[in-house]
Amino acid sequence: MDENNNKIEEQKERRGGQKDRFGRGLVTGVVISVLIMGCLTMGWNLFQRMEQGVGLFEKDYESQETVASVQEKTSKVKQIENIINENFLFDVDQSQVEEYIYKGIMAGLGDPYSTYYTEEEFSALMEDIEGVYYGIGVQASQSYETMESTIVQVYENSPAEEAGLKKGDIIYEVNGENVQTQDLNEIVSKIKGEEGTTVHLKCYRPETEEYVDVDVERRSIEIDTVSSEMLSDNIGYIKISSFDGVTADQFKEALNDLEEQQMEGLIIDLRDNLGGLVDSVVEIADWMLPEGTIVYTEDKNGEGETYSSDAEHQFTKPLAVLVNGYSASASEIFAGAIQSYGTGTLVGTKTFGKGIVQNTYPLGDGSAVKMTVSRYFTPDGVCIHGEGIEPDVEVELPEELKSKPVLTSEEDVQLNEAIRVVQEKME
Repeated sequence: MDENNNKIEEQKERRGGQKDRFGRGLVTGVVISVLIMGCLTMGWNLFQRMEQGVGLFEKDYESQETVASVQEKTSKVKQIENIINENFLFDVDQSQVEEYIYKGIMAGLGDPYSTYYTEEEFSALMEDIEGVYYGIGVQASQSYETMESTIVQVYENSPAEEAGLKKGDIIYEVNGENVQTQDLNEIVSKIKGEEGTTVHLKCYRPETEEYVDVDVERRSIEIDTVSSEMLSDNIGYIKISSFDGVTADQFKEALNDLEEQQMEGLIIDLRDNLGGLVDSVVEIADWMLPEGTIVYTEDKNGEGETYSSDAEHQFTKPLAVLVNGYSASASEIFAGAIQSYGTGTLVGTKTFGKGIVQNTYPLGDGSAVKMTVSRYFTPDGVCIHGEGIEPDVEVELPEELKSKPVLTSEEDVQLNEAIRVVQEKME
């Protein structure tokens, strides 16, 4: 669902500050309280480690944090732990509390893209990257500001499509649990499960301003991240839904197939593509671009890595790339490079604007942490984080069509404009 076209923030504005039927403020307070309680209750052992010289963060010692300060924190944690033990009404799930310690550390960074994965969550993430998992067949994105998790793609012939879920639905509950303020990865792990079981979702549908309850069967979902067809006038069309481990090979196969059909121009559709693996998008871009830089990164020390294309492959036929507000991250790497080199024309609406890179670090027990480690820059030296990429030709979908999972050829004005652009180049 791994994750941006009117942005999620715009959906929020269109609802005009509508009263949150689920009590967003109260739930936020409760979740934060639980998070803090978890950190404090189990934090005793961690602060004991600090006293013993192990320390959670070496940086604390590099900045010469005093032993007295550490002892003060330890004493406060122990005091709160005693209060909880003496007064807390309910039983404490120690394993859950421990997990929230680690989640709390990452949440304290204040970065929505940095998170802790439990063993189950990390396993689910790896399934997504591999392109096969047991789930319902949707892709979702989470707003940085509102924390709303919105379905941005419903896969054809999936359990989600059969149950009536639609693009644009906002996920509010999973099996009766309010998930408004939870990290998207947590929500995904709750939706996935054993094949043949069902998951109950409550979603808000902005299109009709109503809440929808559905039961969706979990099934084995094998995602074809690339689809293709030959349009009229020998214009090839390739849709990339995400950049996963299987995507580069699927793309090359689709491109070769279109070439064998005497393709004279090409449209690559990155709309609603939330991104994925850097290596995957770089491998695809290498097949399309002339020799030179595709993207480069810089970390907090000004160091980084440059990803380049060689001279072995280059696409020289007329090309248009479709983008929208849900084209993010790896999609923006590709779109930015195409625009920088003038290899093709970007058509659609401004992209999401995620110009930062995360690394995932397994912790040895099946769990892992993911955190933001660098910014990335287009070949022109532009970091588009928070800004997005403006298309060369701007075309908005009519409002009533933005939530439709599949558009007819007549309805898709963005695709029709891309066809016009390619035809003009061909002539």
